[in-house]
Amino acid sequence: MDFVPTETQKMLRDMADRLVRDRYNFEARKTIVGSDDGFSRQIWKQLAELGLLGIEIPEEYGGSGGTFADIAVVLESFGKGLVIEPYLSTVVLGAGLILAAGQEAQKRDLLPKIVSGDMLLALAYTEGQSRYALNHVATKARRDGAGYVIDGHKAVVLGADTADKLIVSARTSDAIADMSGISLFLVDPKAKGVSMRVYVNVDDRRAADIILEGLKVEASALIGTENHGLAPLEATIDRGAAAVGCESLGAMGALNALTLDYLKTRVQFGRPIGAFQVLQHRMADMVMAEYQARSMLFLAIDQANSKDAQARAQAISAAKAQIDSCGQVVGRGTIQLHGGIAMTMEYVAGHLFRRLIALEKMMGDRNYHLERFAI
Repeated sequence: MDFVPTETQKMLRDMADRLVRDRYNFEARKTIVGSDDGFSRQIWKQLAELGLLGIEIPEEYGGSGGTFADIAVVLESFGKGLVIEPYLSTVVLGAGLILAAGQEAQKRDLLPKIVSGDMLLALAYTEGQSRYALNHVATKARRDGAGYVIDGHKAVVLGADTADKLIVSARTSDAIADMSGISLFLVDPKAKGVSMRVYVNVDDRRAADIILEGLKVEASALIGTENHGLAPLEATIDRGAAAVGCESLGAMGALNALTLDYLKTRVQFGRPIGAFQVLQHRMADMVMAEYQARSMLFLAIDQANSKDAQARAQAISAAKAQIDSCGQVVGRGTIQLHGGIAMTMEYVAGHLFRRLIALEKMMGDRNYHLERFAI
């Protein structure tokens, strides 16, 4: 891929940076996090007006018909600003999966609403015993007349409490860990038979554990082909892994800028602490880690939408593992060089590090991706 951003990508980055700078300072974010929804619907609508929700959605559905690389620059800006809005769950995962596997009627119904900011999606695919194995699905969907009845549990579903629709993976045939027999369904989170326990993750984003008991859905709720949901789900989660890498890179950049400024202004023994060589070396390690992460992210972005599942998996896992490692170098270095102030809730550095910790666990942690890369 071309390492030089296009004019469109520069424009998107400028828009996202401006929004974060003008509307998303640290104090404003604390108010948003404490709101009933846990994010700002006003800012979500503003994202829609700026065209940031439909970047990769084709023009026929109201979007811009852009690329994943276009989304990547926006996600990096959101990582810098600790943006809490459900962009990952709705735009990257939800819209991406509908676009890849949805019926034409589902695309025409849902995608324009996502572009306009009137539809929020959440992807319910993880289960308590599955770890990161997408084929480990105990939730079952059985035929019931023309429709289905779904029973099971889903864990850590990002944005579930405010979603208008859930995308649920369920087993329509075969055994729990088989690679076949998995289907995807659109589910109304307010329907009878759906209950959830909502909580706040370490990075202030909300998630939920969901119980499905005797949930009846119509045949039109099926996304794609029955028993063939695993391949589009794998492709979507690989895109998600690339997306959280973009956010991680943004958070690393913000932490490095914050730490460098602190080293220049914090005075000890009559001079700025940045004058001490050992701290300069630590700062250099942090900057190098950010550059290493950016280099690997180019690989992830290039392969995010690849149709070659094996090549995509190798590239995404290599990038995710390295980016997670770099994030720890930057995050821990920030805490060390700042000292006690970085551990306070009133200072942004600790919140950025918590975001890096959360992103490391999303879409597969470092150990999972190292193992997948080695296969």
